[in-house]
Amino acid sequence: MSARADILERIASALRDHPAVEPVPRAYRSAGTLDRAALVEQLVDRLVDYKANVFVVAAADAPAQLATLLAGVSSYVVPHGLDEGLLAAVDGPVREVDSPERRLDVAGLDAVDAVVTGAAVAVSETGTIMLDGSDDQGRRIISLVPDRHICLLRASDIVQILPEAIARLDATRPQTWISGPSATSDIELERVEGVHGPRTLDVLILT
Repeated sequence: MSARADILERIASALRDHPAVEPVPRAYRSAGTLDRAALVEQLVDRLVDYKANVFVVAAADAPAQLATLLAGVSSYVVPHGLDEGLLAAVDGPVREVDSPERRLDVAGLDAVDAVVTGAAVAVSETGTIMLDGSDDQGRRIISLVPDRHICLLRASDIVQILPEAIARLDATRPQTWISGPSATSDIELERVEGVHGPRTLDVLILT
């Protein structure tokens, strides 16, 4: 008997007398009850608690708000599918575009001051924003290396609880889940920001 066959036989033998699997209850909530205004209010509350900077603006005012946020930077990067109209009012900083044809490396991303992306969906109860690699969100790396992340989120893409968000996501796509700026604590519980991702998170909720 080969080693492979011996291993498989031992596994099969160990599984012959396994106990019956109890059914898993599925009675958890699958949908929220909050209306649009309440969802926005709850998400803002959670994000602020996580030390994110949050701006609720009309979609038409997004370019002006973006220009204000980017006024102090020298360069920023955007994914190739981000709506150009959102950047129409930004004047001054150098814009880098990450695309399948021109992928920025880690050194190039580390050299820019900020990244601007869209978002797939957000969960108001947990304050979690999810990116799924769509064209307006780009590769995971562009939202993790720059020190500042400016995230554009449509109010219509806010849901109350996690099952609602999961239903909107494609499990085969690369996902990034964000709950505030990147932070951790050392052994003395001293908070350190920017360890595993952006030190600063700005969220524009577009109504």
